[in-house]
Amino acid sequence: MPIEQTHLETQLVHAGVRKQAFHGAAVTPIVRSTVFETQKVVDYHDVVYPRLSNLPNQNEAARAIASIEGGEAGLVTASGMAAITTVLLSVLQGGGHLLAQRPLYGASQHFAQTTLPQLGARASFIDVRNPDSWSGAVKADTRAIYVEAISNPVLQVADHRRIASFAKQHGLVAIIDNTFATPVNFRPLEVGFDIVVHSATKYLNGHSDVCAGAVVGSQERVRAVKQWLDILGGSADPEACFLLRRGLKTLALRVGRQNDNALSLARLLEAHPVVEQVLYPGLESHPDHPVAREQFSGFGGMIACTLRGGAEAAQQLTRQLKLVTHSASLGGAETLVTIPAQTSHAGLTAAERQAAGIGDGLVRISVGIEHIDDLHADFEQALG
Repeated sequence: MPIEQTHLETQLVHAGVRKQAFHGAAVTPIVRSTVFETQKVVDYHDVVYPRLSNLPNQNEAARAIASIEGGEAGLVTASGMAAITTVLLSVLQGGGHLLAQRPLYGASQHFAQTTLPQLGARASFIDVRNPDSWSGAVKADTRAIYVEAISNPVLQVADHRRIASFAKQHGLVAIIDNTFATPVNFRPLEVGFDIVVHSATKYLNGHSDVCAGAVVGSQERVRAVKQWLDILGGSADPEACFLLRRGLKTLALRVGRQNDNALSLARLLEAHPVVEQVLYPGLESHPDHPVAREQFSGFGGMIACTLRGGAEAAQQLTRQLKLVTHSASLGGAETLVTIPAQTSHAGLTAAERQAAGIGDGLVRISVGIEHIDDLHADFEQALG
């Protein structure tokens, strides 16, 4: 009888692997074939075909992510947005109303406020810091509530237990994007969420060489999402799934280091005279620090800060950093900086960004696993 995988670090290494399927191999090879001998099939969605997300690499990555999130089933998609949009379409099919956090990642917010109405559905945005306002936003056809574990890019942390309870009270599907927190720091299903989504491009892969997404939930809910994904076609490539599964093995090690590095760097930035404001849930100055401390086991690797001097100072910082790369992505082993108004949230209007607290001088930092002394030195020279 196999030893039960009770600890996350063990699950990350072993979950989803079926060694006997490939002659006892410890690592599942990349299976590229698009043609498989037809077996007895009772449903179209069970036909073995890459678009139907049931090849060996796809299945292994999905099982592993489901295991580490504590879900019954998982699904891997071609990108984080493929995961998010497919989940929302499966829940809002035929029309319906969504409650969504503001601000969200730029593409998610655009989909909710612009694309959904074009498809016969609609969304209203709520302030997750004002629970008394939530009930007033519920409509007769509201079906779901969608939030981010740590919001992108202003790093809000909602009272997620309260959101999950609110969703159950009103019969809503509770959906959360756990990309920034990762299952190392937060496990949404355990506090009552129904569906978890990830941009697996980020921390789950962790090496900046994959584009993928993930969905986790009950068998019933994931099956419903898969039927939409099968038709829409946003399935993940087997090689991406192979790299994603490989990256998962070190997730706990990487995120632990990123938690430590980010807290240290946030403290350095907060004390620097050139820095006007630092947003990091691990700092006592962050308005959501109490709830983050209560519900998270770590505060993540993302920092947002505003420099004295606004947009010009922010751009100068990105030019002066030597070790740190100016890039729009996040969650990799290397430290990255970006100006969200020019990248992740450039698709929003200036008024929308301003309403969400995303100024032109806001800098988002994705802290990597480098030695913290080297990161300190690079930011100190750049700010100087």
